[in-house]
Amino acid sequence: MKLTDFVVADAILPNLSVDTKEGAIRAMVAGLKDSGSIPAEEEEGIVAAVLKREELGSTGIGNGVAVPHTKHPSVDRLVATIALSKDGVDFASLDGETVHILFLLVSPPDRPGDHLRGLESISRHLRNQNFCNFLTQANTSEQIVDLLNEADGDELE
Repeated sequence: MKLTDFVVADAILPNLSVDTKEGAIRAMVAGLKDSGSIPAEEEEGIVAAVLKREELGSTGIGNGVAVPHTKHPSVDRLVATIALSKDGVDFASLDGETVHILFLLVSPPDRPGDHLRGLESISRHLRNQNFCNFLTQANTSEQIVDLLNEADGDELE
C-alpha cells in the first residue's frame, strides 16, 4: 500500500505549532476536516476516538515519531495526514523524546485489513532514517508530497 493512496495532500501540516498531544491531534483532525476528508460534524468524535486510543498507550513510537490512529464509522476509506513540528510535541513517547513527525490515520471499522496495511506502510517508511531526515527538513506540503511520491516509487524497485 502506497502512502499517497491514503495521505490527503490538502490536510498536511508542514509547520505544526502546538506543544501538546491533544493539540497536535486536534490540529491534524481539523486538517482532514478542512480538506473534506472527514465530515465536519464528526470532527469532535474522531478527536475523542484518537485520544481514547492514546489512553491505551502512546503512539509516540520513539525516534521523534508518532502515529496516532483510530477506526471511525464516519469514514468510508482509509485517510491520513502528516504534521511536522520543528519544536517538537510532548507525546509521552516510549523513549521520552519529543515528537517531530506525526502521521494521523483514520479508517473505517469494517476494513481492519486496510487499517493494518496503512500502519504497516507508515511504519516501514518511518524505519528509513533517510526518509525521516528529509521529512523533517521539508517546509511545505508540496515538499512532503514529493517525498511521499519518491518513497512510494522506491517500493516498486
